[in-house]
Amino acid sequence: MKKVVIIGGVAGGATAAARLRRLDEKAEIIMFEKEEYISIANCGLPYYIGGTITDKNELTVQTPASFNARFNIDVRNFSEVLSINAKDKNVLVYNKKEDRKYTESYDSLIISTGAKPVIPSLDGIDNKKVFTLRNIPDTYKIKNYITENNLKSACIIGGGYIGIEMAENLKNLGLDVSIVEMSDQIIAPIDYDMASTVHSYIEDNGINLMLNTKLLSIKDEDIGVTINLSENREIKADIVILSIGIRPDTSLAKNASIALNDRGYIITDNKMQTSIKDIYAVGDAIEVTEFVTKTKATIALAVPANKEGRVVSDVIDSENYTKDGYNGTQGSSILKIFNMTVASTGVNEKTAKRLNLNYDKVFTYSPSHATYYPGATNMTIKTIFEKQTGRILGAQIVGGEGVDKRCDVLATAIRFNGTANDLVNLELCYAPPFSSAKDPVNIVGYVIQNLLENKVKNFHWHDVAELINRKDITLLDVRTKYEFSRGHLDNFINIPLDDIRARIDELPKSKPIYLTCHIGHRGYLASRILTQNGYEVFNLNGGYRLYKTIIKD
Repeated sequence: MKKVVIIGGVAGGATAAARLRRLDEKAEIIMFEKEEYISIANCGLPYYIGGTITDKNELTVQTPASFNARFNIDVRNFSEVLSINAKDKNVLVYNKKEDRKYTESYDSLIISTGAKPVIPSLDGIDNKKVFTLRNIPDTYKIKNYITENNLKSACIIGGGYIGIEMAENLKNLGLDVSIVEMSDQIIAPIDYDMASTVHSYIEDNGINLMLNTKLLSIKDEDIGVTINLSENREIKADIVILSIGIRPDTSLAKNASIALNDRGYIITDNKMQTSIKDIYAVGDAIEVTEFVTKTKATIALAVPANKEGRVVSDVIDSENYTKDGYNGTQGSSILKIFNMTVASTGVNEKTAKRLNLNYDKVFTYSPSHATYYPGATNMTIKTIFEKQTGRILGAQIVGGEGVDKRCDVLATAIRFNGTANDLVNLELCYAPPFSSAKDPVNIVGYVIQNLLENKVKNFHWHDVAELINRKDITLLDVRTKYEFSRGHLDNFINIPLDDIRARIDELPKSKPIYLTCHIGHRGYLASRILTQNGYEVFNLNGGYRLYKTIIKD
């Protein structure tokens, strides 16, 4: 009879335990968790604080009792594993309830210790008005502090997923909220040009967003704290939430001489095997392979952790495991901010640049469903693709309704190495309340296909600054006169699209034409007319709208 010991629960560990039991009714399975809770809805924690989730029991996916009753797992909470003895195949455990230590043997060991919040060494960081959010006890502390002290203001340090979700929920509670972010954008998985839309939206919803701003120290006051920031700035708040990031909780692995990468994450193979035989690892504590680029990465998400838990269970159960194993993480993620949805999958442009990929990008704007049916909302889609093949490498979408399903379709295309031609050929569900006859995903395929077939040439928002003062090109805006009068790029002349054919002689053929419209579609139409009349034409990818979203002068 196999004996499997699991250190830690939540997504990876709990999934592994449940899957192991389904595979082997006779196996002895022991799960150690140093705190009370073994399987929690981490992603729901901010929404309990904000009041969207009202029943605290909803945050607990499984209790030790329910897990034991359903899966016959020996769950030992309040039991901290102190060390791993790989040679003798046992672990040293401290039972907090009974204040005693003992050893427990194993045939196979799974490490699912996760990660913990980064807490910088700064003056005042240990103030009782400063909190982190990683688990249920953290959640109750924050919730109780807000409820008991009639707070008026909050400062979130860090603009990642948890930070943004906390900002929304605290704002919904009626607090004045500030977000302090050290970089030039929030939500690191998306690119700056897409984040710019989110920045404006957050500020429009009354949140004070401070980018390129570093936390220096925190000073206690009679009411709240004073937060000292870079550039001699300071703000006051009644509560501070640290959401700077996470680091792997891998001291157990390190002390057991299990191989770690240079950032302290556990190195595993595609069977979740560590450098020591019969010891496996899953979840936020491990290094993964990025699916698209096959490079090493660290991606802390629940979906990959669940998949890793399933793989490791199959490996342990079968002496002759023949499946492909875990074949990589593409980082598909989604975030709600008030009524806005932000989703991403695969490679962003920052990564594509860093790895010197031969890529290009397109920006498309599409309604969530047929515009003649009430309630349609617009979405902005940025798609990264491989130049030579049209293979989809990554996508980012910002909008409202329908963002999730489009990102899911693009994530699926990426997983199956889909190309722009594949997006064109997708036959997706259509009815006016749900989509358009040309779905936004199909539109992405059409736009990339046009580029690959040289039916259009693009230039980008970041090229404009170098173009506006050149004398050897023609700068052309094909929007209507009214649109042009409300704002336009410097040195661009205006010939509306519908007048192009009649006024084509006003454009010298000796100069390349760089043109724009509002979102890129009319620019494409104009470029087709002009190209077929002997002009060299470049269309502004994403149009004037994208440019003004990013460049706010």
